[in-house]
Amino acid sequence: MLKAVSFELLLICLLLLRTCVCATTDNGFPRCNCDDESSLWTIETILECQRIGDFLIAVAYFSIPIELLYFVSCSNFPFKWVLFQFIAFIVLCGMTHLLNGWTYGPHTFQLMVALTVFKILTALVSCATTITLLTLIPMLLKVKVRELMLKKKTWDLGREVGIIMKQKEAAMHVRMLTQEIRKSLDRHKILYTTLVELSKTLGLQNCAVWMPNVEKTEMNLTHELNGRNVNCSIPITNPDVVRIKGSDEVNIIDSDSILATASSGVYGGAGPVAAIRMPMLQVCNFKGGTPELRQTCYAILVLTLPSAEPRSWGAQELEIIKVVADQVAVALSHASILEESQLMREKLEEQNRALQMEKMNTMMASQARASFQKVTSNGMRRPMHSILGLLSMMQDDNLKSEQKLIVNSMLRTSTVLSNLINDAMDYSTRDDGRFPLEMKPFGLHAMVKEAACLAKCMCVYRVIGFVVDVDKSLPDNVIGDEKRVFQVILHMVGNAINGNHGGGVLVFRVFAETGSQGRNDQGWTTWRPSSSGGDVNIRFEIGINNGDPELESSVPSGQLAGTDRTSDKVEERLSFSICKRIIQVSSVPSVH
Repeated sequence: MLKAVSFELLLICLLLLRTCVCATTDNGFPRCNCDDESSLWTIETILECQRIGDFLIAVAYFSIPIELLYFVSCSNFPFKWVLFQFIAFIVLCGMTHLLNGWTYGPHTFQLMVALTVFKILTALVSCATTITLLTLIPMLLKVKVRELMLKKKTWDLGREVGIIMKQKEAAMHVRMLTQEIRKSLDRHKILYTTLVELSKTLGLQNCAVWMPNVEKTEMNLTHELNGRNVNCSIPITNPDVVRIKGSDEVNIIDSDSILATASSGVYGGAGPVAAIRMPMLQVCNFKGGTPELRQTCYAILVLTLPSAEPRSWGAQELEIIKVVADQVAVALSHASILEESQLMREKLEEQNRALQMEKMNTMMASQARASFQKVTSNGMRRPMHSILGLLSMMQDDNLKSEQKLIVNSMLRTSTVLSNLINDAMDYSTRDDGRFPLEMKPFGLHAMVKEAACLAKCMCVYRVIGFVVDVDKSLPDNVIGDEKRVFQVILHMVGNAINGNHGGGVLVFRVFAETGSQGRNDQGWTTWRPSSSGGDVNIRFEIGINNGDPELESSVPSGQLAGTDRTSDKVEERLSFSICKRIIQVSSVPSVH
């Protein structure tokens, strides 16, 4: 059609051009009475109008390139070089009309030369533009073909998007139905919710659930959307029942069948009917969370469309029915499992309440013990601090050597007692049951002398003899926890004295072990710290000797660690094994 219109326009232009050419004469003017002065259109008037027209055309031609240049600079046009050719063509045309407007009056030869040059340039540029358009038209046709292909592809994509949207809508309905089904743990409520939600989503006339009886000989109508309170039974050998139970897909059954008529919910004709089986898993089917492949009991879900509407089951609706049937089977199996979980949770909550009560009682007991320790600590530490202060003041006085030794011994004993009180009060705050050691240099000779002084005082009080034997080759400067070592020595002395029932001599012996000395004590070899380099092992032997005071061995460890039995009362005391443990942990000071 466009070709025909173009051809007709071309013929009209040729006819007009032929008419104009034939109308011209030798004087250059046609038979128009232009020389008539009484006429409106004289030669001067026509020339003036043509001049004005040329100037206006030139102005228009000069404004159009400016607009095209702005368009090219502001857009991503694919054929910019074609536009530049058009711009050049329009500019040259404008220059031709502008120069032609000055030729209607007297003009110079240079003006005619310029007009001729611009006309030649205009002709060349117009021919080049025409050739360019001839090469560009096939490309534009290809673009048109591509546009048609893109439209077709867009239509296909739109159709696929429609399918995807339908699938998303079906998935949304399935999620909604699943959420409604999973809201309850009651079996009957799950089934009733399924019937109601399926009816709302699919616009059903009726929805029913058929379950087998105990003997598995009949299918009974147990749940129905309309609730007619009608007892319906169908033999399990019914062809529709057998076909439905034998397939895991949705089955379309005849509207006139027994199963469809009983499930329609109304007395009369039923619309299109679909049915699917639902596995009824029980708790005994699960072991370790995985169902066993046993002879499964199936229920049947029957859905009926309204008979008054010309509807049929679509693929999307059948997919929804299949997924919902699987979700109902899972929900029913979960309901039975979660019932047991609920019972177990109630038992656990009861046990948890008992544990919380025990925890509260324990915290109250711990707070009471802490309060008792605080009161006891204040009641015992303050007097001990007063005694330590008084002994420190006495230590500063000018005393005799024997008096000073006694005061120092009393001060050291008070310090040991203060440490014992601190250990007893702070034991509950220690998780590992260990006490820190203060390793620092101290004088071994002075400590042994003070320990011997205290041991002698205790022996005098208990009317027991006392013999001290200290090796003169013992080193004096050692490193260790002086308070802990002194505490162990006092314990050994007190244990030996308390284990004695009267008489005897307390032997207090300190010597450096060399060679095979002390090897007869097997217990000593098991806990004696190993020495290396210039270290020396110092042995303390404290015991009651009822015979020769020079006897090397002290009382057997069993006696030293013995117990007092008086008036059927047994009083347990710390044995030497505790002392050995203290020495093992604290590593009794190495001698330097």
